[in-house]
Amino acid sequence: MVAKQTVVSRGLPVLRTLVIFVLNCDLFPGADTTCDFLNMTLLFQVAFLFTVKEQQCITLKENTKTAAVFRKAGAILFEKRMYLLECRIGIGVDYRGTESKTQNGVLCQKWAENSPHIPNFKPSAYPNASLEENYCRNPDRDPRGPWCYTTNPEIRFDFCNIPECEDECMHCSGENYRGKVSTTESGVTCQAWASQEPHTHGYIPSKFPEKNLISNYCRNPDGEPRPWCFTSLLTKRWEFCNIPRCATSPPAITGQQCLVGNGEDYRGNVGVTESGKTCQSWASQEPHAHGRTPENYPCKDLKANYCRNPDGETKPWCYTADSSTRWEYCNIAKCDDVPQQVPQQVDDCYYDNGSSYRGTTAVTTTGKKCQAWASMRPHRHSKTPSAFPHADLRRNYCRNPEGDTAPWCYTIHPDTRWEYCNLKKCANSGTSQTLTPNMDCRVGSGRDYHGHIATTVNGRTCQEWQSQVPHEHTSFTPETHPRSRLEKNYCRNPDGDTNGPWCYTTDTNKIWDYCDVPQCPASDAGCGKAKYPPLLCFGRIVGGCVSKPHSWPWQISLRVRYNNFHFCGGTLIQPQWVLTATHCLDRSPNPTFYKVSLGLHTEAGLEPSTQHRNVEKIFKEPSRADIALLKLSSPVKITNEVIPVCLPSANTVVADGAECYVTGWGDTKGTGGDGLLKETGFPVIENKVCNRPEFLNNRVRNHELCAGNIDGVSDSCQGDSGGPLVCEEEGRYVLHGVTSWGLGCARPMKPGVYVRVSHFIPWIIRTMSNN
Repeated sequence: MVAKQTVVSRGLPVLRTLVIFVLNCDLFPGADTTCDFLNMTLLFQVAFLFTVKEQQCITLKENTKTAAVFRKAGAILFEKRMYLLECRIGIGVDYRGTESKTQNGVLCQKWAENSPHIPNFKPSAYPNASLEENYCRNPDRDPRGPWCYTTNPEIRFDFCNIPECEDECMHCSGENYRGKVSTTESGVTCQAWASQEPHTHGYIPSKFPEKNLISNYCRNPDGEPRPWCFTSLLTKRWEFCNIPRCATSPPAITGQQCLVGNGEDYRGNVGVTESGKTCQSWASQEPHAHGRTPENYPCKDLKANYCRNPDGETKPWCYTADSSTRWEYCNIAKCDDVPQQVPQQVDDCYYDNGSSYRGTTAVTTTGKKCQAWASMRPHRHSKTPSAFPHADLRRNYCRNPEGDTAPWCYTIHPDTRWEYCNLKKCANSGTSQTLTPNMDCRVGSGRDYHGHIATTVNGRTCQEWQSQVPHEHTSFTPETHPRSRLEKNYCRNPDGDTNGPWCYTTDTNKIWDYCDVPQCPASDAGCGKAKYPPLLCFGRIVGGCVSKPHSWPWQISLRVRYNNFHFCGGTLIQPQWVLTATHCLDRSPNPTFYKVSLGLHTEAGLEPSTQHRNVEKIFKEPSRADIALLKLSSPVKITNEVIPVCLPSANTVVADGAECYVTGWGDTKGTGGDGLLKETGFPVIENKVCNRPEFLNNRVRNHELCAGNIDGVSDSCQGDSGGPLVCEEEGRYVLHGVTSWGLGCARPMKPGVYVRVSHFIPWIIRTMSNN
């Protein structure tokens, strides 16, 4: 064994071992066939891209933590697990993370450099040790774990504080626990995360890939003091699991004395809220009892009464010493106040290549929702707001930070890394095109194109999808993609390629090529797709965030027939059917008492687009849930201003944190915007969290859902009852909630409650069919 402290001669070079990996792509999302055997060197190949159309695996020397892996449409990135872990197994010989500081916070020296220390362990002499950059490693199998040479001339080397991988034990509150315990502390078997029985829930594994919600193993996806699971007993929704704490301490967080991001690593001494209230000590239960204690959150530095952010809030906060105010945010100075660039262009179209686009579109050409630029979920990337400070990478808005051909974004779909956005060039950009309605054409990327064009842009004849000659393929056949209508040799887009429909060709030298299918003119959007794109405002209804006129065309106003008085909202789900809340119908059991107004932006409803219908029949949900159907006196006319919303599938559950929107003409508490349709966007909150004592204290039932911001800045209010809570899915809006009740309006810790529409789909369909 080579000593760290003494300089010795290098031994014989280590023979690189050639390893053959069998990559069964059926085990990976998005891959359709088994890749061929690949010859990889264990040292140099750490990742690969599988390209779906070409059926090729491209090996990479880099991974997403050490380099910016390029974007590629129709490609799926796979990385070796060892390069993704930021923990060690055993003594950490195989540790390949990116920690580059010692346990005392000293920056590591690069392994390939000779200053300030001449190393005994160099990349050329120890090729299998992955001595990259200045990352902590354990090339000599030191029993104390990974180490590095330091940049301090007086300290030759030191060990790094790399935590154990939490397979058998947990650090902190078990947020990173990845073990296989699957029974609760009382011995009850856990429910599988992918299952919705016996308990429906919003922790859907595909929506939270970083939470490792595998099988029915205990996990902590929501900031509880320790791992837990939903149970297999109908009488007990969830329970904690008994996971032992690891013997070693977790790595200490280098604290910030100012605000970076949302301040989770803030370790300063501010103990006063933004309104000037003194903070309550975290260890105290007076005046407010709570669970955010130093014992429950040992890694969050909950010292004294200093402002902290232990649960991923928008910024540091604290419980206050004022018995009438439970908690407030703190006013922490930012570490670097980078001036915000003035938006250059806010149109819903773009000029040139869209580098100056500053609009709020956040949907791709195939209808996929964009991932937030600051997020690494589900796709890790290097296009962050800090890396591109002048690109205006706000929220998940479409942008072009790198000079691509058009605005784009990473998507929230794990199997689609990125796509161009659903934006057109502005009219004066010189690229507008007039098409006649009867052309064989496509909408967007042509995912739904079912026309008869069968030649490529270069004039090649398409190969039949059923045929395997001249090009053998198994990824895209009528059997593998039955919904894509892979008929004969017609051009199709079964994989949602952003550039449009394509086909395999009859040219032996060209496997596949794009087809020249023109864009269609505007056509009827069907359900859930407005003619006028919504503002998507994260302002507040209580506070007057006024919507774009007619951007929520399924919103209706429920009125008293004899005086035209608006008192509730509702949602158009079919030309003759409206969904609202049962409590909105308490004024009278007689349907002739009510009327419905549609196609209006102002509460007065004086626009030419407004349609009025009397109510013919009322159908209240038989089990007395707060949801009711109204049959109108006659079907409404579907126009640009009146379009029905889409209904969800039966018993569909919205994922925790899903971004949804509420609209209405309700009370604004004197904040302005009265008489105009308002909107607000906020996340869905899992019922398990919403029923915590500090929220709604077990008042929310299984057929209801919560949505809102825990700081109380946005909410629905009186007059919004019965209205829609919609969530975007594949480019259309789906009705997931009917505004039902809440404890006040926009109160902190009191999100709104909505009837879960998917729970009542069988009743809705049955009622409309029989009446």
